[in-house]
Amino acid sequence: MNNRDYKESVVGQFYHIYNRGNAKAVIFQDEDDYSYFLFKLKQNLFPSEFAKDNKVYPRSAPLPDGSFSLISYCLMPNHFHFLLRQNKDIAPGKLMLKLCTSYSKYFNKKHDRVGHVFQDQFKQVLIEKDEQFKWLLAYIHQNPKVGKLVDDLKKYKWSSYNDYIGAGDATLCDLSVVREEFNKEGFKKFVESSYELIRDRKIAEKIESGLLMD
Repeated sequence: MNNRDYKESVVGQFYHIYNRGNAKAVIFQDEDDYSYFLFKLKQNLFPSEFAKDNKVYPRSAPLPDGSFSLISYCLMPNHFHFLLRQNKDIAPGKLMLKLCTSYSKYFNKKHDRVGHVFQDQFKQVLIEKDEQFKWLLAYIHQNPKVGKLVDDLKKYKWSSYNDYIGAGDATLCDLSVVREEFNKEGFKKFVESSYELIRDRKIAEKIESGLLMD
């Protein structure tokens, strides 16, 4: 079993969580798809905010508030990345099951299709080193530029990059861990300086994870 298949989890640890569409298919076809996925993510991270709204509250028992902290994310047309901290004795797989199941039902109904939306199970990589954590931050946020979706990361709506440079609403992510290392300008400089290394796929050893950019 390699580290990308590692599904055991430990309270207080950070994980790189990622998955893509089945057969690399597009899983976010328009802005509504991106928005719905982020809405369901927020609903599962902060269930008490939705407890009184029967129309959006999940039918199954919600996860306890504060079970996980989302540190960073990026949604690409056919895949997504999370950097996540586990805060309670609840495995990330439970969060991913709720999120991906609800999104798959939405996506199949909206786009009049059947079958799997996501490719196999999500991948989960334990973050064991500070350097690994830092480079993973850069890698996640550089996906849209490396993927030639934008030439300026500020223009990309579906990642946490703008939250960290002070241009987003910061309603999903816990910025405090990264703020211990980088202020807004320091974060921006570090991520921008990483572009060529990430583009040329020279950071696999630094993040100790599979590269998923297409």
